[in-house]
Amino acid sequence: MTTPAASAPLAPSRRWLLLVTVSTGVLLITLDNTILYTALPTLTAELGASASESLWVINAYPLVMCGLLLGAGTLGDRYGHRRLFLIGLVLFGTASLVAAFAPDIAVLIAARALLAVGAACMMPATLALIRIGFDDVRQRNVAIGVWGSISLVGAALGPIIGGLLLEHFWWGSVFLINVPVVLAALVLTPWVAPRGRADRSTRWDALSSVYAMATLAGAVFAIKQATGPDPSWPVLALSAAVAAAGGWAFTHRQRRLKEQLRAPVLDFAVFRNRAFSAGVIAAACSMFVIGGVQLVTTQRFQLVEGFTPLQSGLLVAAVAVGSLPASLAGGASLHRLGLRSLVSGGFVLASAGMLVAALSATVSVPWLVAGLVLTGAGLGATMSVASTAIIGNVPSRQAGMASSVEEVSYEFGNLLAVALLGSLATLIYTVTVQLPAGAPAGAADSMSSAVALAGGDPGVLAAAGAAYDTAFLWVLAIVTAVVAGAAGATGWLLRRYGPGTSASAYEANH
Repeated sequence: MTTPAASAPLAPSRRWLLLVTVSTGVLLITLDNTILYTALPTLTAELGASASESLWVINAYPLVMCGLLLGAGTLGDRYGHRRLFLIGLVLFGTASLVAAFAPDIAVLIAARALLAVGAACMMPATLALIRIGFDDVRQRNVAIGVWGSISLVGAALGPIIGGLLLEHFWWGSVFLINVPVVLAALVLTPWVAPRGRADRSTRWDALSSVYAMATLAGAVFAIKQATGPDPSWPVLALSAAVAAAGGWAFTHRQRRLKEQLRAPVLDFAVFRNRAFSAGVIAAACSMFVIGGVQLVTTQRFQLVEGFTPLQSGLLVAAVAVGSLPASLAGGASLHRLGLRSLVSGGFVLASAGMLVAALSATVSVPWLVAGLVLTGAGLGATMSVASTAIIGNVPSRQAGMASSVEEVSYEFGNLLAVALLGSLATLIYTVTVQLPAGAPAGAADSMSSAVALAGGDPGVLAAAGAAYDTAFLWVLAIVTAVVAGAAGATGWLLRRYGPGTSASAYEANH
């Protein structure tokens, strides 16, 4: 079957307006990853959710998105990235309305899953449209740097916007705010986005998406059971078995599809490119840090220190303060500094910031803020070029797949942060809490339960707060170790990508 001709080059004004439009979609997606962090205590109280259900409200979004992203990228290659972006906008807006007026926790979790379906359609299309619309490599690097900064700032600003809305409106407003933005993007996209080249020979492999979803769901259930205060060993064993079986089936199917000369959802050969692999590590670890730090910090300062949702959101906005200028500068200076300086060097700077934050987290808010600003600056430099390392090291026909891999990396990092660090914080709390005699039994289950049941009892609140502080510091220590490990791993992979080298081995050799 023949494919339509590629679109003519875009005029400069239309090209940058395209960047604004797709960045709007990215902003929506990343905001919804973190906007619930400050709203979680309110949601837990008003919907009567348990600690586990509260985490599932957050986890449902990145879990479903990770499972669908690779397949969505293939769909974009087959039917056109502009069309998939528009479909994603419609689904995202519809799910936002359902979530805003959800009558109970089950409906809210289901709406979050539908939000993820829309986001999975939109996200790979955003990078693919940039790849198609910007034919000049240097301009494309700048555009991807802006895209990366929007991703990072959206994730960092989510808690602030959530806190600001909760100061004046009900909790459903954190979802309702998406609707007017979706409508504006729906109007602009058909005008500014190129049609691109639709490859009808590319097939969407639904079975691969099912295997990927089974792998991730099994892994998340296993992590939650393993880090829970009273794990069910049969459930843990079954979850781990599902994750292992799904992972094996997914890998086997991709190899089989390639042997049959069909395009796999994920071509593992791309990971032989060291810059590509370093970009994947950088994306996943960056979001692991942001997701983990924002989740536990907003919870700690609301539940232990009595901060309002807005105050706790402003506190973690220190990450955005550091990240925005570093992210913009990174994309613009990539051709001079090289990937290694920005990716590995950014992680080194973020490691120093996390160390400052961990040492001062419970004793000095100004020093904690300084540490978060430094962490944000490091991660901003890293994330500004991680996407370039990924999509710049595959041929253009695989732009959709590479974009999906990039987004899976980001979402997997966030998913792992919430599943692992959120559950681990609860586990450490339950193990270390020493409540006074006569305290409500449920106060030992989680910090939020202690606040809800204590009735203002200072003894119960002090004991619960001390236990949560211990959990908080352990989480920050783990995050610091992860950042340091990422600096070493990416530094080794990118040892040949110093100042003045091409960011793209593919483009340099073809």
